Amino acid sequence: MITVLYFARLREALGLSQEQIAVADGAMTVASLMQLLAARGAVWQQEFAGCRLVRAAVNQTLVADNATINAGDEVAFFPPVTGG
Repeated sequence: MITVLYFARLREALGLSQEQIAVADGAMTVASLMQLLAARGAVWQQEFAGCRLVRAAVNQTLVADNATINAGDEVAFFPPVTGG
């Protein structure tokens, strides 16, 4: 199992802040997790199918979409942060 956290607009749009998803070690990347989430349809597809920019962190480290996810990992999704 992995813990998936949703922040900011994602938490609001999806209506949840976290969930548990079953994965096998090394069997999933951030990109494949995003595809799995997008396959849920509706708002999930809008947020995770490339329509909107989403960043990911695995175990509190910012990662690229090709990063491997292992059982026990924490994956956080959030919109890009801008400063001023």
